[in-house]
Amino acid sequence: MAVRYYTDDCRYRLPEKRRTAQWLHDVALAEGYTLGEVCYIFCSAARLLEMNRQYLGHDYYTDVITFDYSDRRGTRTVSGDIFIDVETVADNAREYGATRLQEMRRVVVHGLLHLCGQGDKTPRTNAQMHRKEDKYLKFWEEEQ
Repeated sequence: MAVRYYTDDCRYRLPEKRRTAQWLHDVALAEGYTLGEVCYIFCSAARLLEMNRQYLGHDYYTDVITFDYSDRRGTRTVSGDIFIDVETVADNAREYGATRLQEMRRVVVHGLLHLCGQGDKTPRTNAQMHRKEDKYLKFWEEEQ
């Protein structure tokens, strides 16, 4: 298990990194996977918009982009790079009435759930994603 945290074009620092890594390990196990190499890169809105345009052909802001390098069929190990736009996360926290840290945790687990194969492009898969996010956020709160 290796969860690493980086920044790109911002100064964000995620609190409780070790606890977060353990939580993510537990989430992967609960989803039936082993946690491999997962890198979280916290970045600016401009940086993620650039990536969204370049790699996905989308011309809009988003809070997270996940690059999946997982081996879900062979070793059932999830690995990847998860880029998180800290500015959009803060905007979404205000919009949804959450704290910035609550919303950041939601986006952090959202990225991992993508690595575990959970989609969110249809109404059904989006609802499944939200249910799983809520479930694992409760795990975080119960571990305190």
